[in-house]
Amino acid sequence: MDERFDVVIAGAGPAGAQCARDLATRDYDVLVLETEAEDGFPRQSNKSTGGTFPSMLTSFNVPDDVVMQFTDSIVLESPNHSYSRPQTGAVLEFADFKQFLVDDGRAQGAEYWFDTRVSGPIVEGGEVVGVRYNGGDEVYADVVIDATGPSAPLARALDVVDLQREKQAIGVEYEFEGVDLDHPGYADLHDAMMLRLDHDLAPGGYSWIFHTGGDTAKVGLCYIQNDAHHEYGKDGMTIDGYLDYWLERDPRFADATKLEGKQHRGSAHIQMPTGLSTDSFMAIGDTVPTIDPLWGEGIHKGMKSARAAAITVDYCLTPDEKDTSAAEMALYDHLWHTEVAPKMRTRLLMTELLYLAPNERYDTLMRDLNQAPPETLNEANRGNVWALLKLLKLEDASTVKQLIAERFLN
Repeated sequence: MDERFDVVIAGAGPAGAQCARDLATRDYDVLVLETEAEDGFPRQSNKSTGGTFPSMLTSFNVPDDVVMQFTDSIVLESPNHSYSRPQTGAVLEFADFKQFLVDDGRAQGAEYWFDTRVSGPIVEGGEVVGVRYNGGDEVYADVVIDATGPSAPLARALDVVDLQREKQAIGVEYEFEGVDLDHPGYADLHDAMMLRLDHDLAPGGYSWIFHTGGDTAKVGLCYIQNDAHHEYGKDGMTIDGYLDYWLERDPRFADATKLEGKQHRGSAHIQMPTGLSTDSFMAIGDTVPTIDPLWGEGIHKGMKSARAAAITVDYCLTPDEKDTSAAEMALYDHLWHTEVAPKMRTRLLMTELLYLAPNERYDTLMRDLNQAPPETLNEANRGNVWALLKLLKLEDASTVKQLIAERFLN
C-alpha cells in the first residue's frame, strides 16, 4: 500500500520545518523529506548567517537559547564612511535553530524522513498527487510543498518557479575570535550587525560582521554576478579569494583566527517570483525569492511564507469537500504578496540600485543617511516610494531608467 499523508513537505530548513510545526499543531498528518542524514543534522545545510530580529522569535515562539547574541544596532559602512542606527536584532546559532524547529515539530506529531532525496513530483490528470524520492520510491499527499531552496526540484519541474542564474547571490561566512570590534577609524560593532557596501571587497554585493559575543563575530560576504560584479570584479578571484582579500586588508582582523568547523556557504535569488502555487502545490522559503532584498535577511520572511502555506492548507482541506485546485491554492499567492513580501517590486528596485552604484555613491549615501530622519532607511526598505526618492540623486537617474526599462521588457 502506498503511504499517504495530508501534506508532504520537501526540505527541513526553517520554512519547511516551521510549516510542519504549524500543520502538526492543527493535527494534520504531515511528512517532511530531508536530503541530509539525521546524524549530524544540520551539518551540510547550515548555510545562514542567522541574522534576524526578535519579532521573529516572538511571532513563532522560538526560544532565546538558540540566540548567540542579541544586538542593539545596525551599522552600514561604505569605503570611507559609516551610518549607525538603533535596531534590535538577534544573531542565531543557525544549526540550533533548525534543530529546535525539527524537534518541536516532531513533538507536535510531524514525521521526518532524513537521508531522503526528492527527485520530482507525481502528477496524475494534470494534478500533483505526491512525491518521488530516492530514485523510484513514492509517497502521496493532498498537498505537496517545496521548501528545498534554490534547488527547487518540484517547483522547477512544475514550472512554478524560474530562478535566474544572473539573479543568484552566493555567499561564504566564517566565525572568528579575536576580532577588534571597536578599531579606531571604524564604527563600534559591539552588539551590532554591520553590512559593508564596497565593490573592492564584494563587487555586486556586500560584506558583513555580526557580533556574536566577546571578541567573536560572524564574518562573510556575498555578491550577485551582476553588471557591477563584471565591472568591478577581479579576474579569476573566487568568493573565498574575496574574503581572504578583505581579511588581509582590514585591521579589525589583524589578530583574528577562524573557529574550527564554523564555515557556512549558501545562495539565494534576488528577483521577483515567477510563480508560487498551482493545483495541490506551493513553494515556500528560498524556493521562491523570499529573502529581504536590502538587509539580506531571509529567516523571518521564510517563516512567514511557511505560515501562509499552513493557512492555505487549512483553508483548502477543512471543508467537507476538500478543494486543492489552483484557484483555491491561490490564497497563498495573496498572502505572500500582502503579508510575506509586500511592495516587493519597489524594494527590489532599491536593492538593485544599491548593488549597481559605484563606491563614491556609497560614501554619499552614508552622509545622506546621517542627515536624514532615522526612519528613512526602514521606510525605503519597506517599499515606501517617497522614502526611496529622498535617497536618490540626479546621478542615479540613468540607472533608475535602465532598471525600469528592463522590468518592462521582462
